Amino acid sequence: MSSDLGKKVREIREAEGLGRQAFCDLINVPKQTLINVETGRSSPSGKLLAEVSKCFSKYTLWLMTDQADESCGQISPEIEKARQTLKQTGTDTD
Repeated sequence: MSSDLGKKVREIREAEGLGRQAFCDLINVPKQTLINVETGRSSPSGKLLAEVSKCFSKYTLWLMTDQADESCGQISPEIEKARQTLKQTGTDTD
């Protein structure tokens, strides 16, 4: 499970287009901690997960349950990446 959460943290970071240091600056954790979590060497702490959820609240439901509910503003990184692609091609619906 911890490696799954680490992968999810990485997916969030990548969907937001952030490098590790920029992401760490936002969630206030050391870069090595993030590296260890993303690579599965350590489990994410409750503090790290809380900070990710606080800074990127639109992913909280997905992070914790693997579900998304766009009507409530809860999305997955996959949805965010698709939105970004649509914006780049000018085919977004907003």
